[in-house]
Amino acid sequence: MKINASANRAATEPDASPQPKRVLGFRDLVMFYVVATLSLRWIAVAASAGPGTVVIWLIGLATIFIPLALCVLELSSRYPQEGGMYVWSKRAFGDFAGFLTGWIYWTSNLPYFPAVLYFAASNALYVGGSKWKGLQGSAAFFMTFSLLGLGLALVLNIVGLDIGKWLSNVGAIGTWLPVALLCGAGVLAWIKFGSATSFSAASMKPSLQWGTIGVWSTVLYAFSGAESASFMGGEIKDARRTIPRALLVAGVLITAGYMLGTVAILVVLPHSQLNSLEGIMQAISSSAERAGWSGLGPAVALLICISNLGGVGAYLAALSRIPFVAGIDRFLPPAFGRVHPKWGTPYVSLIVQALCCVLFIVLGQFGSTVHGAYQVLVSMTIITNFVPYLFMFAAMIRLQREPVEPGVVRVPGGKPVAIVLATVGFVTTCAVILGSMVPEASEPHKLFAVAKIVLLNTILFGGGMLLYWSRRRRSLDA
Repeated sequence: MKINASANRAATEPDASPQPKRVLGFRDLVMFYVVATLSLRWIAVAASAGPGTVVIWLIGLATIFIPLALCVLELSSRYPQEGGMYVWSKRAFGDFAGFLTGWIYWTSNLPYFPAVLYFAASNALYVGGSKWKGLQGSAAFFMTFSLLGLGLALVLNIVGLDIGKWLSNVGAIGTWLPVALLCGAGVLAWIKFGSATSFSAASMKPSLQWGTIGVWSTVLYAFSGAESASFMGGEIKDARRTIPRALLVAGVLITAGYMLGTVAILVVLPHSQLNSLEGIMQAISSSAERAGWSGLGPAVALLICISNLGGVGAYLAALSRIPFVAGIDRFLPPAFGRVHPKWGTPYVSLIVQALCCVLFIVLGQFGSTVHGAYQVLVSMTIITNFVPYLFMFAAMIRLQREPVEPGVVRVPGGKPVAIVLATVGFVTTCAVILGSMVPEASEPHKLFAVAKIVLLNTILFGGGMLLYWSRRRRSLDA
């Protein structure tokens, strides 16, 4: 049964709640894509691995972002309903594949939100200067900051996307201003002091040492997010036309931001002095101190916090639509398919999602340092976020056999090019998933870190399968 058909049926029932409103326009969507995909934390990770990441950004553009963006462009134009990858996978492979795709992608937010909020908390300490730096190793501070940030995003999204979208919009501005300032700092450092990093053919050759494999997977993962807005297809104005246009514009901004930001950090500081949690603030603070701009560091730190809170708000909104649609389809309890009578938002789905995130904030920190907890959360996010891509790329190939309606935006070159792109994306996704299992060279408890990742993913994936078959059996018995 198609999602839109089930949604229409639910809307005609006597006790049905109002449906979500179409409130996202072209500008909102561009801002959403930027804040959901262009993450300042990945620029820091890339720079900490050295100049070879500039080449990896280009590889990621060709093997992940372009295949992903073009597949999303066509699939969201073919099937613009609420649900995104859930709808596409279900249409291609049936109910179980659709539910599993949605479940796994939804669970990706559980480690994603704490990881983003930890990054924001680390940079927030620069607002208070040296007085706050002592909290850098405080688990209590990081957990408290994460809970408050999650609470803010939850409240704004329950009130409605017409309000919640402004957190994403402001977050997008909070993303680009630090990147612009970072580039300015890089130019200033280059002119006054020369580059701290040598950009030669030898230094820019990517290293394939065991300890760097996880870093490359993280850099490739940085291009994910092009699919996120499609989950809210029913809340986008003229989704079939707006999504492709917004995706193309945002793609240019995202790629430029990643590459220019990485180069700028490496111009200011050698990669041996950087770490993945503070790289951007390290570079900007260093340049500001040299130039005598004492207030620049705290201002940029505040912008980075706003940027990451915007990312949390964007993904909280997008991912909550998966259990919402699954609730309409009765694969989850019907309560998940309810919308708020006043604000028209899937409030049950949003609240449950936030509570699950709280659990992962606690579990991710258990038995780890702050940095170790952050790395475990990042690895889990990559795996849970990329497994659904396997379903999506496979669905792209399978759905090429279906007729195309007038007005659908297709991949340039049609069916043959679409199949090649989806195959490239599928293979790259497999490589990223495997690479993300490799812990960093600096991780003191490598086996323990891998065991946590495997155990938590097993619980998430196994829980989804049990939930599906349980709901399926109940519906058959009824």
